[in-house]
Amino acid sequence: MRDTFVKTLIELAKNDKNILLVTGDLGFGVLKPFWEQFPDQFLNVGIAEQNMTSLAAGMALEGKTVFTYSIGNFPTLRCIEQIRNDCAYHNANVKIVCIGGGFVYGSLGMSHHATEDLSIMRALPDVAVLAPGDLVEAEYATRAIYENNGTCYLRLGRGGEKRIHDKIDDFKIGKAIKIKDGVKVAIMSTGGIFDEAFEASEMLSEKGITPALYTFPTVKPIDKETIEECAEKFTLIVTIEEHNIVGGFGSAVSEVLAELGGRRAKILRIGLNDRYSSIVGSQKYLRDVYGMSAMKIVEKVEGALSE
Repeated sequence: MRDTFVKTLIELAKNDKNILLVTGDLGFGVLKPFWEQFPDQFLNVGIAEQNMTSLAAGMALEGKTVFTYSIGNFPTLRCIEQIRNDCAYHNANVKIVCIGGGFVYGSLGMSHHATEDLSIMRALPDVAVLAPGDLVEAEYATRAIYENNGTCYLRLGRGGEKRIHDKIDDFKIGKAIKIKDGVKVAIMSTGGIFDEAFEASEMLSEKGITPALYTFPTVKPIDKETIEECAEKFTLIVTIEEHNIVGGFGSAVSEVLAELGGRRAKILRIGLNDRYSSIVGSQKYLRDVYGMSAMKIVEKVEGALSE
């Protein structure tokens, strides 16, 4: 995803000299093609994310479209006050890009586990929050936040994510994408954990359960229309996120369901159960430990259906 982001930003910058990319002293191997082509549109501000964000806000208020770039929690939680006060409050055209959502940097410990970012960023008024599920969604999401006026958050994986789409005909911020239809169960996923959701849906199909599958590249604004349709059509809605279940994607879906009248689908939220990870290991390993692997998803869906 990060290579796709840089490639897409290069294409955009060729036609817009007001695009600026600002990094907090990392990503040089990935960002090199950008700064080589656009040295006047690139800044390394050092390991100072709060300063990076305030700098970006100031340049945005002077007419620039500024992308800030760092890994894990560093462009978000470390500088949340600057995002709130300097960017979001002023509707500044700052696009905050996190590489390594969830357990991507699992071996580096909890300081590098980005598992509260979606909830915190979506709590900020008027901030769009996107978490694409594959490299195609990452390309479209990058273009969408560039065109969207105001502060946006783009949460990316690191690389190696499975390709979902060949193309997307009508990508819009705030719209989910149906991957396949099904009966009784609807699985909804956001971000790079889609590969586990897809594998789980295939495993469930082999067991006689044929879930519908949706990817939600946007967490905020959430696609209320799709959720409401699924609430009427299905018995169980399953949300999957590589993130704390408190305040994140599952919570966003639950908020929509809670305001519906009459009969509606039951919801099963799958994610990190309101805790920090004291374990280190690969992303795949940590997903399994905390119940987000395909096999664990299957077990939880079967358990919910049997209740």
